[in-house]
Amino acid sequence: MMLPEERTVVHAAPAGPVFPLGAHLTASGARFAVTSSGADAVELCLLEPDPDGGPPAERRIELRERTYGVWHGEVAGLDTGQRYGYRVHGRYEPRSGLLTNPAKLLVDPYARRITGRLTDLDAALGYAGDPLTGPASNRDSAGAVPLSVLTGPAPTAPAARPDVPWADTVVYELHVRGFTRNHPDLPPHLRGTYLGLAHPAVTEHLCRLGVTAVQLLPVHAYCDEPGLLRTGRHNYWGYATLGFLAPHAGYASTPGGEVEEFATMVAALHACGIEVILDVVYNHTCEGGLDGPTLSMRGLDSRAYYVHGLDGRMVDITGCGNTLDAGSLTVARLVCDSLRHWAGLGVDGFRFDLASALGRPHAGGFDPNAGLLSMIAADPVLADRKLIAEPWDATAEGYRVGGFGVQWAEWNGRYRDTVRDFWRGAVGVGELASRLTGSSDLYAGSGRRPWASVNFVTAHDGFTLRDLVSYRDKHNLANGEHNRDGTDDNRSQNFGVEGDSTDAGVTAARLGTARAMLATLLLSTGTPMLTAGDERWRTQDGNNNAYCADGPVSWLDWSGPEPEAGGLTAFTTLVLRLRRTVPGRDRFFRAEDVTWWHAEGRPFDDRDWHDAELRTLGIQVAGGGLLILHGGAGPVGYRLPRVALRPALDTGRPDGEPAATAPLIPGSVLAIPPRTVLLLSEV
Repeated sequence: MMLPEERTVVHAAPAGPVFPLGAHLTASGARFAVTSSGADAVELCLLEPDPDGGPPAERRIELRERTYGVWHGEVAGLDTGQRYGYRVHGRYEPRSGLLTNPAKLLVDPYARRITGRLTDLDAALGYAGDPLTGPASNRDSAGAVPLSVLTGPAPTAPAARPDVPWADTVVYELHVRGFTRNHPDLPPHLRGTYLGLAHPAVTEHLCRLGVTAVQLLPVHAYCDEPGLLRTGRHNYWGYATLGFLAPHAGYASTPGGEVEEFATMVAALHACGIEVILDVVYNHTCEGGLDGPTLSMRGLDSRAYYVHGLDGRMVDITGCGNTLDAGSLTVARLVCDSLRHWAGLGVDGFRFDLASALGRPHAGGFDPNAGLLSMIAADPVLADRKLIAEPWDATAEGYRVGGFGVQWAEWNGRYRDTVRDFWRGAVGVGELASRLTGSSDLYAGSGRRPWASVNFVTAHDGFTLRDLVSYRDKHNLANGEHNRDGTDDNRSQNFGVEGDSTDAGVTAARLGTARAMLATLLLSTGTPMLTAGDERWRTQDGNNNAYCADGPVSWLDWSGPEPEAGGLTAFTTLVLRLRRTVPGRDRFFRAEDVTWWHAEGRPFDDRDWHDAELRTLGIQVAGGGLLILHGGAGPVGYRLPRVALRPALDTGRPDGEPAATAPLIPGSVLAIPPRTVLLLSEV
């Protein structure tokens, strides 16, 4: 290893200001600032590619000034496109959480563009032998790791955003690459890119469907984890962040154009009235556990970025090898600076992956008023953005559905589980009633409104809607982990056949149940979230954890009408249109606003709520007609209340359009088929 006194330094950089962190152009060049509180010295490394493919030529400049634990300086003569990194000198004592190693070239955590990828895992390892007891590796990682790139000012987003009220919001979760990779109406070079998502052929589908926001799986620059690299696999989902301010370069149609193309995509979606929500991963990074590579934060200041145990090992409450320390000023500053950066590009909201970890300083107990969560909610730039928590992490302490603060919406995992269970005949109607009406038991007490409940039945993680009614068990062998990955708690059903079936009865039952679940989701009080492709009957062949499946199993098939499903897209569009006529999206119902009707034509009583075998429920909201959900495996006769009603939705029909819309006779009995939702509007 090159020790501090042996290193070759071209010259020391003048001081320059401390903030903002990162690399920024000046009138004569650029200024750099990076946090490393425990370093003895920090070198800025300017790199030029070797035309013959060898290691890049490197010029090292020592940053002599240190203020507030930030090393900073200015360098003349630099311009956009300059590739750079850092080398940090200091103590290497793994048992103390000190992992500085100047042989490792480090990405700037504040880089707004990152180029290249990890091509040699062994070269990036900071240790030799055992990661806790062995010596530091003296192998230079230059040429084998990603590099930071100096950029100009970020594109300025237009001042006007769609600003869709929470009560009107319908979220559509999608993957930038997978959603457009197979779209036949896109030029080939735009498929799988930011500009592909901005293309009219794509935005028109979203508008016709009736969604108001796209929630993008991670678009922060990310790097494949060691386990994937060693087996030749690829992280498709992107939950392995390397740079929190840089767009992922792989989604750009033109190399190096990712920043501008991302901004163009946001502007195009805004022009259609569609908001952009980013799935952000501030709970862990791609560096993984102590045996992972040294690419950025581990080498800069591991104790300031990550939670370490007393023995130096990484504390892991995320299930991903490391945990960013929500109690660290370094982390809190990075997270908020990152969020403000994306907000400046026009982003309308953020869904925080494993958000409970952000409320657990030093990986301790959860506190909804923890410093980082409060900083995000109180930030004047972020206060008018949509903040959505995934309210759990990888531990029991982290399961906090309903436990976040008043400005936070949450993925409602209890909604998902209850709806799945009801439509597979596993539960009665008791908890379903709470989930249909906005989950006031979870959100009202903290002063939140019904839209704080982000309701979903499927998401990127788990079965697609089609697979939810086609498979009892996961089929993840293609992931290369012997089917051990992915949850076993699928709450799914297969109607007697595992996987695809040519039996017309099985297919009809599956589609009917899928339509019933979609109708339940979209007509419930709360904020509905659809998973891209469910309306086109997309399958992953039973894979419930396709995080490394960058191929047809994960890409949406746009070729022709959705197979088998016929009118499922039209059905979804119809239900979303009807949703806008359903009252009560902005406030929780009062007792007098709702009547629960039994199939016998009478209001529910206490015995009904505790009847575990009851599979039929009617809810009548003042001014909103009658919604009937029948989850039984057989038909039921349902006596109508003595109110003038007419059919508006019938999930027993492929497109949802009722066979007849004439007013029904008050007090008459309807024959409702198995697993069906009916919406009856007041005449």
